[in-house]
Amino acid sequence: MSLIKSISGIRGTIGGAAGEGLSPVDVVKFTAAYAHFIGKNTDTKSRTIVVGRDARISGPMVSKLVEATLTGMGFDVINIGLASTPTTEIAVVMEKACGGIIITASHNPKQWNALKLLNSDGEFLNDAQGKEVLRIAENDEYTFADVDSLGHVYINDTYNRKHIDAVLALDLVDTEAIAKADFTVAVDAVNSVGGVVIPQLLRALGVKNIIELNCEATGHFAHTPEPIPENLTQISDMMRDGKADVGFVVDPDVDRLAIVMENGDMFVEEYTLVAIADYVLGHTPGSTVSNLSSSRALRDVTAAHGCSYTAAAVGEVNVVTKMKETGAVIGGEGNGGVIYPASHYGRDALVGVALFLTLLAKSGKKVSELKAGYPAYAIAKNKIELTPDIDVDAILEAVKERYSSEKITDIDGVKIDFPDCWVHLRKSNTEPIIRIYSEAPTIEQANALAQDIKAVIASLS
Repeated sequence: MSLIKSISGIRGTIGGAAGEGLSPVDVVKFTAAYAHFIGKNTDTKSRTIVVGRDARISGPMVSKLVEATLTGMGFDVINIGLASTPTTEIAVVMEKACGGIIITASHNPKQWNALKLLNSDGEFLNDAQGKEVLRIAENDEYTFADVDSLGHVYINDTYNRKHIDAVLALDLVDTEAIAKADFTVAVDAVNSVGGVVIPQLLRALGVKNIIELNCEATGHFAHTPEPIPENLTQISDMMRDGKADVGFVVDPDVDRLAIVMENGDMFVEEYTLVAIADYVLGHTPGSTVSNLSSSRALRDVTAAHGCSYTAAAVGEVNVVTKMKETGAVIGGEGNGGVIYPASHYGRDALVGVALFLTLLAKSGKKVSELKAGYPAYAIAKNKIELTPDIDVDAILEAVKERYSSEKITDIDGVKIDFPDCWVHLRKSNTEPIIRIYSEAPTIEQANALAQDIKAVIASLS
């Protein structure tokens, strides 16, 4: 059993003793702590909280617990049913609610579930707010409502359609161009809510030929749900036969978008944001933001448009904060998370699909030809297992000193930028490891750089 408490919410495996997995007791405890926090800190007069969920097997059970707890805390609940993370974010704003809870463990396997916590802007709580919710839960500092002050549950199943309509209304989404291109599009939605909403979106965009893989929202994931190459062999093998012009893969809560090229090869998650940023910057010049562990290709594409790029600490809330500070027109994370402020400040695969199809239609190119036009980089992901006697802060300081002649960024761990490559070291918030992300022109060079850093660290201990 596992239970992980972080500023973005609580996640764990279903079952087990309270405090060891995501038990019903833990769901109630952290939902009550969140409701207490929102009630004390919201700027809105609303006492309404939106609840949406992905298609996980445990979703109905967790949803009922969340609803009962929120009404027990005196809040009304708008239950929007099976809905993506970005759909729930949008619903919070449209409902003028004081917050929202998304019941999803994102890319984790089916035994996991989680509560993702939103503020009244439909955005994730920041570091200080998240820590306060954890403190309230730890000290049981919440009080339930009396019988005359209980909340009510209202069902609203219209938000998938409202989300699609909002995507169609974006100025840079061209449904006429997409329909005229007559694409055949393959979709792998890993048996979650993406199987409901992505085909609907494609039809609304004018796509007539859709190949649906794992689009029944059963919660029994057909493969490991993280949309990375080793988990996407089914759609990749199917597309090698030339059956589709492009393939889209989403994770269970539909905030990450991976793209498969017409030849069955991966477009690579890092390049989802790169391509969409290229399209957006071509029409609305402005600054861009991604996190420190994302590809340098975004910086290069941004510079090619004569615009400025800024790096943020890892985490969606950090990227959003930096985007607001810099007035970025596009940003996100290298895991396929596209954040487009013209829509809303959250990673959104629906927005990503619509903008990418518009780019593809207007370019007249194949997906592989688009990819060939972007700077070529490869990212390697390595790690160092930690033992109790390892002083991570001391290691990071020593690494900074060793590479002091290079460009160093230390807003989140330590990132070292070399002329043609980079390496980023940061302590995991969820595992006893140091993550080592490195990027170079080839995967071999990226892995070699990581091994060099590991050797340096070994020499320091």
